[in-house]
Amino acid sequence: MKAITLLTGILMTATALSSHADEIKRIALPNSNFPISLAVSVPAQTDLLFVSGLLADLHDAKAAKDSFAAYGDTATQTTSILNKLKGVLEGQGLSLGDVVQLRVFLVGDPDKGGKLDFAGLQQGYTPFFGSAEQPNKPARTAIQVVALPLPGGLVEIEAVAARKK
Repeated sequence: MKAITLLTGILMTATALSSHADEIKRIALPNSNFPISLAVSVPAQTDLLFVSGLLADLHDAKAAKDSFAAYGDTATQTTSILNKLKGVLEGQGLSLGDVVQLRVFLVGDPDKGGKLDFAGLQQGYTPFFGSAEQPNKPARTAIQVVALPLPGGLVEIEAVAARKK
């Protein structure tokens, strides 16, 4: 009887550890409330969705189609792209809360002396990640590039989302 009790305890512990190991784990930045994760661990038996780089929708139809004014500043373009990403994810039965990694490409803003507008990125990004409404934070990289395929584009974002099978 003691052997059965011991075996039952071992199996219950193993099951609990196994189910915990199967969860997506977001590792917070130490001593920070910045809305990204230091890292995200995605266990085996998880479906991954890789979303190609998305660009902003037209913001001002009256502006020249190849101008920065046509697509808006960095904050406007970021918001446009994240709304577009939300739609792509919803079409696959996912949400922004399932995003585990973002890669953001930023063109230097001519109005900022050719430097990337990180504050503008954060302004557009923050309502979507690490908020009370959607608290999950993906791992994220933001890098400056020389140009994007969209004339007037300042931002391109690609994503990886994950869900347990």
